[in-house]
Amino acid sequence: MSLNKTDLVTKIAASTGESQAAVGRVLDGFFAALEGAVKAGEKVTIPGWLAVEKTHRAARTGRNPQTGAEIKIPAGYGVKVSAGSKLKAAAK
Repeated sequence: MSLNKTDLVTKIAASTGESQAAVGRVLDGFFAALEGAVKAGEKVTIPGWLAVEKTHRAARTGRNPQTGAEIKIPAGYGVKVSAGSKLKAAAK
């Protein structure tokens, strides 16, 4: 089973007594702040829950899986999301 944004908003609204619209706006604001921080290269840490940071990947040589030919993969950026201790404990 997976939990999409709509389901998450519904659960948060039910547990807090806030309206779904208010919770939706807060989540949208959270994701916008997260996006802005990652774009700026800042690490976002919510102790015990998660950490999100922008990472750099160096240029490298790869292979085309169909032909086996070598290809150059340019340097780029990615996002690293790490689970905190509380989140890890919830998965046990």
